This record gives sequence, structure tokens and C-alpha cells, in this order.
Amino acid sequence: MAAARHAEIAGAGFAGLAAATALCQRGWSVRVHETSPTPRAFGAGIHIWGNGILVLRALGAYAAVAEGAPRPPCYETRTNDVRTSAEALNLPGKDPFMSVTRQHLYAAMYDAALHAGAEIVTDSTAAGATGDGVLILEDGSRLPADLVIGADGVRSRVRDAFQLGQQRRHFADGLTRVLVERGSLRGDQWEHVIDFWYVKERTLRVLCSPVSDDELYLAMMAPVTDTEASAVPVRPEPWLACFPQLEPVLTRLGTRGRHDTYETAALDRWSEGKVAILGDAAHAMPPTLGQGMNTAISNALALAVALDERRGVPDALALWESRERPLTDHTQRRAGEIVAARSLAGGMDWDDEGLRAARHVPTGTEAMADLATG
Repeated sequence: MAAARHAEIAGAGFAGLAAATALCQRGWSVRVHETSPTPRAFGAGIHIWGNGILVLRALGAYAAVAEGAPRPPCYETRTNDVRTSAEALNLPGKDPFMSVTRQHLYAAMYDAALHAGAEIVTDSTAAGATGDGVLILEDGSRLPADLVIGADGVRSRVRDAFQLGQQRRHFADGLTRVLVERGSLRGDQWEHVIDFWYVKERTLRVLCSPVSDDELYLAMMAPVTDTEASAVPVRPEPWLACFPQLEPVLTRLGTRGRHDTYETAALDRWSEGKVAILGDAAHAMPPTLGQGMNTAISNALALAVALDERRGVPDALALWESRERPLTDHTQRRAGEIVAARSLAGGMDWDDEGLRAARHVPTGTEAMADLATG
């Protein structure tokens, strides 16, 4: 009997955990390296569309994620306090959608990886890799593997060990993400995802999503040149002036929040020899379509499927990229266009151009395509 193939993965984020789980399910031995002493997700919410739901089912993480996860009945946009669009969700024939905290999703995926047999090592930082399949750690250790995966984020040191032709684009707007207690904002409309826009003397946006019985997720967009509205900790005054209906939560944000500038990062190639680049390290995108995580875990599962189909790792990586790249490139491009034009202020377009990835049946989930809404 042939020995199990072995993978070393840099990064225990969503992409790294999904890849670890999918590979272990297919007989690989896997070790995941995480820089942080305690793996965890930062305090924010995340949207799981139909493609992500199918991947979570395939990874064995769906039941834990679905437990207690809100399934909003509607996604609406309100601009200058006028509803510009509304779309039903989670009904027969409508888009399946869950809104949860990143911590909730992360815990379920972390447990699924452990259950599948992955080893997760903390306080272990990747410094690079070689194309013949060696992960290099910051302490000088060199770990040979049949496959190395760089899932170590937008500042990936595994990716940067190679000349993969990275192009980065920064946009004019940024986002502050924060979880906050609901207070009186519960029931009725507050179970919807509501995309609030203010477009007058200044442009501000608050995407408000229920993520549990007790918490809302606020994604607060402002131009990076608007230093008052981009400040962290959040200064409530400019936001209260534009969104007085959110006063019960805007006044209790305290020191919480994380601010990031919208950006995209794209590579000419996703692999080098026996090294694959995955998730934000390969295709960081703005969160305007809610597809950063969903695309990352879809591509992670597809990578494991391709490695099952082609024994030679470089051949498998070429197959994987040829399959997954067109949709990923489309999604990244469209997310960037939406940010640049601020077009969501006029309401989301519920069409194939924007929701192609959300409505896609990911590689490796074809047999369960009818379970996305279950």
C-alpha cells in the first residue's frame, strides 16, 4: 500500500482549514501552521451564500455552522432613507444565505479539520517555500511535503517566495467591521440584511446584518479621505448624523472595530511546482459580493478534488487552476467594479453578473447541489 501523501499548509484561516479538511478526507496527512498562539477569527460577521453552504456540507462543518445561524428573509438597500431594492432570501427558488459571526464559522471549520485528522500547530510562522515542496519556517525549519499550500493571507510569505506576477489595486473607500449588541434593534425589519447608504454632502454606508439572537454585524464604509468616519475606535457623531435609526447600536461601539482599505490582489499563476497559493494570498477581493470566504473555501475543496484526479501534483495544480480561475477572476473583477462605482447605493443587482459565484455549484459538491437550501 502506498504511503499517504503529505501536505504542509501555511495559515489556519478559512482557506487553510478547508484545504486541510478536504485533503484529510482523501487520505492525505496534513499539518497546518498558524502564526497566532491561539487560532481565532477577528470580531466581525460573515455572509455564507449557497456555494459556501455546499462546501461546508462537503467538509462536514455545516451542521455546526447552521446551528443558531440566522437565515435572513430579505436583503434590502435603503439610500437616503428610501428603499431602493429588496430581495427575498431562503425561500424555495430564492438564494440560500446565512449570516453568522466569523468566530462561529471559524470554530466549526477548525473542529471539522481536527475531526478529519489534520494537525494544527500554533506559534508557527511560515517564512517561504521552495517549488520542490518544502515549507520554510521562520525558525529555519525546512519541512518537505508532497504539497505545500500558501494560505497565509494578503501578505503571504509563501506566495512572495516566488515570482507569480502579483497585481494589487487599492480603492478610495475602506471598511470598519464591528459586532455590537442588538439592544432594541430586534424583530421585524431588523431580521433583514439592510444596506444603509447616505449619499449627500458625504458618502457613508452601513451594512447591518443579524448574526445571532443577540448581536448585529455592522460593516461601516467611508472614503479613506474622510478621516473622521474612518477612525478606529469609531467616532459615532458622523454616523449618527447620517443614520439616526441606528442610534441604539452606534452609541455602544466603544473601542471595538477593525478598519481595512478595500483592495484586490491577483496573481498571474496560482502555483509553482508543488506549491499552491490559496485564498486571500491568491485572490483578495473587496467584500462587496460577500464572496471572499465563499470563493476561498470553494477553491480549497476543488484543489483536493484535482489532487485526487491527477497523481502528479504539478499536473493537478494546473487542472485546478484551469477549472476554478475563470469564476474567481470574474468575481474579483466584479467586486472591484462595484466598489469603484459605489453602485450598491442604487440597490444590489440580483443577476448572474453579480451572483454567479453565489449560485455556482462548487467542484466536489455536485452530488449535493439540491441541499444548498436545506
